[in-house]
Amino acid sequence: MNLAIKYRPQSLDDIAGQEHLLGPEGVLRKLLDANAISHAFFYGPAGCGKTSLARIIAKITKSPFYDMNATTLKIEELRTIFKNHTNSLQKPLIFIDEVHRLSKTQQEVLLPFMERYDGIILGASTENPYYTLTSAVRSRSYLFELRLLDNEQMLALLEKIVSKENMQITDEAKQYAVHSSSGDARAMLNLLDSASRITDLITLDSLKSLRPFALQSGSSEAGTHYDLASALIKSIRGSDIDAGLYYLARLIEGGENAAFIARRLAILASEDIGNANPNALMLASSVLNIVEHIGYPEARIPLSQLVIYLASSPKSNSAYAAINDAQKCVQQGQILAVPSHIKPNSNEYLYPHNFGGWCEQKYLEKPISLYKSKLIGFEKTLNEWHEKITFKTK
Repeated sequence: MNLAIKYRPQSLDDIAGQEHLLGPEGVLRKLLDANAISHAFFYGPAGCGKTSLARIIAKITKSPFYDMNATTLKIEELRTIFKNHTNSLQKPLIFIDEVHRLSKTQQEVLLPFMERYDGIILGASTENPYYTLTSAVRSRSYLFELRLLDNEQMLALLEKIVSKENMQITDEAKQYAVHSSSGDARAMLNLLDSASRITDLITLDSLKSLRPFALQSGSSEAGTHYDLASALIKSIRGSDIDAGLYYLARLIEGGENAAFIARRLAILASEDIGNANPNALMLASSVLNIVEHIGYPEARIPLSQLVIYLASSPKSNSAYAAINDAQKCVQQGQILAVPSHIKPNSNEYLYPHNFGGWCEQKYLEKPISLYKSKLIGFEKTLNEWHEKITFKTK
């Protein structure tokens, strides 16, 4: 039997990590102990225990368990399940994987069943469902984040299984199995399972023959992943081309996933360069698309090109600072009413194109100053455009 299936957690205590939810003071454990589990959606990286947790909750609550996937979920199938349990003492527990792929229509169908508690809806996603679930679904449920397993938790799990299976494995291979799996317990167990079938002694070379590079955000050396990623970003932010290339090479040689590097560079292009050079984000987006399709060794070339371009670009974090300030306003309760003349179907709205492209008009209930241009690079041009459009001249 496959190791990931054989050692799938059977109780809350079997789940690695997640102390914030399942420890003695964990909120999810308290809900289960009080028999007060409600609709909930779990999100977090692959292999951290989301599906196993849903199965264990069904076992604890003694609920009929239905395992579904949002990509293949049929509305009629849902209705049939609830109908079959209409007069049952046991309410169904419906688990929906990849819940971020639920359409609005599917979510709307779920609402009345959630409202009446005809069953318990649990979902799982590698993405934060806050941005994909409707507000109506969110208001009837809880969102719980499952965290990436750290190296210590992964190693403890590996040691336990190696001991139970009487595996022969070198220390180097153990470290690589842990670090290259990037917190994904299932991926680590699958790697061990495959290696154990082709060799009696699992070595570093045997693991690398199966997995030459780390998964997603991994690293081949303990503690280096975050250090190197941070060094890469800070070197580019500081416009040091050679340092940026050096840390890029360290990440590549350490087995870092090319798409992870490209994602970090895309964030930097917007956060640290922004409108000082808008083309930086376009190039970063192109490189991200390219590396997701070609992989190593060729992926190193567009990554190198991007690092050089970003390090050479003018830097401004004004867009990053502006959205931070805007969100802070909202979070602190500064909720302004939308002026009546810019609401839908208002007869008082002044259409700017009828006035040469701009006209004096109020868009906020009261003025708020959020964006502060640093007049760096293309930002200076944008500022000049804006001043000309709004007739603001110095």
